[in-house]
Amino acid sequence: MSNAVQARSLGQHLAQRLQEVGCDRFFGVPGDYNLSLLDELEKDNILKGTWCCNELNAGYAADGFARVRGVGCAVVTFTVGGLSLINAIAGAYAESLPVICVVGGPNSNDLTAGRSRLVHHTIGNKWDMLQEMQAFKQVTCEQVMIQSLEDAHEEIDKAISAALTHSKPVYICICCNLAGMHHPSFDRSPIPYQLSSKQSNQRSLEAAVDAAVEFLDSKQKPVVVAGYQMRIAKAAKEFIDFVDASGYAFANMAAAKSLVPESHPQHMGTYFGQISDPCVAEVVESADAYLFCGPLFNDYAAVGNTLGVTDTKMLRVDLDRVIIAGGKGGQVFGCVRMNDFMAALARRIKPNSNSMDIYKRLFCPAPEVPPSPEGSPLQTKTLFKHIGGLLDPSTLLLAETGDSIFNCQKLSLPDGCQYNWSQQYGSIGWSVGATLGLALGGKDAGKRVLACIGDGSFQLTAQEVSTMMRYETNPIIFLINNGGYTIEVEIHDGPYNVIKNWDYVKFVEAMHNDQGRLYATRVRTEAELVEAIDMVQGDGADKLCFIECMIHRDDCSKELLEWGARVSAANSRPPACSS
Repeated sequence: MSNAVQARSLGQHLAQRLQEVGCDRFFGVPGDYNLSLLDELEKDNILKGTWCCNELNAGYAADGFARVRGVGCAVVTFTVGGLSLINAIAGAYAESLPVICVVGGPNSNDLTAGRSRLVHHTIGNKWDMLQEMQAFKQVTCEQVMIQSLEDAHEEIDKAISAALTHSKPVYICICCNLAGMHHPSFDRSPIPYQLSSKQSNQRSLEAAVDAAVEFLDSKQKPVVVAGYQMRIAKAAKEFIDFVDASGYAFANMAAAKSLVPESHPQHMGTYFGQISDPCVAEVVESADAYLFCGPLFNDYAAVGNTLGVTDTKMLRVDLDRVIIAGGKGGQVFGCVRMNDFMAALARRIKPNSNSMDIYKRLFCPAPEVPPSPEGSPLQTKTLFKHIGGLLDPSTLLLAETGDSIFNCQKLSLPDGCQYNWSQQYGSIGWSVGATLGLALGGKDAGKRVLACIGDGSFQLTAQEVSTMMRYETNPIIFLINNGGYTIEVEIHDGPYNVIKNWDYVKFVEAMHNDQGRLYATRVRTEAELVEAIDMVQGDGADKLCFIECMIHRDDCSKELLEWGARVSAANSRPPACSS
């Protein structure tokens, strides 16, 4: 047997590195500057390419894949591809998702200082070929341009390390003439990629725990609330260990739904200000102390900045710091990792079940949705009652920005069911590409996507349904056809919120073109919906199932009405006086 080291190219080295960090699939669109790179990536036996209809959707798919697998990757061509991709990467940055953005760039000779040439796929300024990188600096945590083989190994590792360390996207541009070239440093890349984990400052950690114990143990009815950043810190276990030790009632913020088990006996539901689950806002906002673990207090999460919580009663645990009773006299402890703090606090906290006792006294279950009269139009509440019945531990539930996010918040999620929503960025159209990424990311683990998408959002990125069929995925897509941008209607209505209606079933069937596995139908009544769901669970189990649900334009959740009014009020505030 030969012991010769295999000579590998730059592209093959990148493929190896992607695999080592858990990314065995990338989402791409070919263009002349990335074709050689795609050839090299395709030589890999494990890494798989998924070819999308456009770069924006490829970015959304990488976003969805990262939500399941921990890291995603998109590969596009220079500028015309990269700037199309950038909106999706901005969303991944806002949502703290490590997406590796790889761009095939011009020939290295055309980028060398002092010898820049005017090339295509640029804005026509030969003296500044870095316009794309400058744009990506705003939405990535690291940017590298590989113009030389000598430092390619180091530059790729630097970018990937930054993505995983900061849980943010990164940008890697590889000159097209280098992708297939060999360098000795690539032959040694089987040495495993390893990332050093961040450590808490031990003295700061101990001081933070001491102060937190003193703060919480002196209160009568403290509660605890899970926030979205727990996902980034991977602190769900430590959070539940604290809940068990403390006896506190706990809730989750809207974007943190599914990060904590809803089956837990101390779980109250979602804290979402005035549109919270029954009794949750009353218990949280009347508490004399609340521990928020990984919160994100943007205007959406805070319902137009109307939450009834104050900094002086809050113990806030961020990714790497702890703030106790913020404001004057508050305490801040830096270099304290969330999971370290929650684990240490669980070992010290004194049990106190008062908030749980209060919740049990107040709690009144929501009324069940009754069956619809025969032949009556399908209603939103009826639709989501049946969607709730489809959920199981293997479901990847997705809600597009719209009324779906409020209806999905009310669903009871089985343990293991993952909920996905782009709360911070909220770019409508995200859902279709993300459905593709979620479906491929969860496929090997037997996960199935259930996506709730409005017709307005669907029209922005609908093409990627064809890619879902091409790669034989089996998501269930509920297309909610209510004739427009309902979420915008409730914030600020106008003629621009009405869209051209499509025959969505025929549209999807046209993309199917008798190739692949598809079940598509339109439902107008509860009976038709039940029939479609029976098909989804039976003969449609291995098919892409597309169910167009006809809903009246004014039929939306009361939560959206309340939320829309408050966000509208926040958006409409007059300018603050400068004097």
